[in-house]
Amino acid sequence: MLNFIAVGLGGFVGAVCRYLISLLPVSETTVFPIKTFIINILGCIVIGIITVVETKNNTITPQLVLFLKVGVCGGFTTFSTFALETTDLIKNGNALVALAYMLLSVIIGVSVIFAVEYLSK
Repeated sequence: MLNFIAVGLGGFVGAVCRYLISLLPVSETTVFPIKTFIINILGCIVIGIITVVETKNNTITPQLVLFLKVGVCGGFTTFSTFALETTDLIKNGNALVALAYMLLSVIIGVSVIFAVEYLSK
């Protein structure tokens, strides 16, 4: 039960942080979605730091890792988890699986949104 609470509280923190960043008065003069890009890159930096600290410091509790990785980072952006999983696949010698995961995630994800929008007309 403590794990669920850790993830839920972390998700709240991550989602609120994402919302706050979306409120920043950044002038988006191009079509490039800069705020989402910033959120995704920040999420990757944070989950990378958490992973490094977790592997070098065995005093961090599993609940804190769940709070930070699954909760905060997951609520902030799932892109950070996608990037971490892809990195892990490559480090573990599964470069082709990583490539397939990246391509399929992007291509199918975008295609599904187009399909849903098309079918809803």
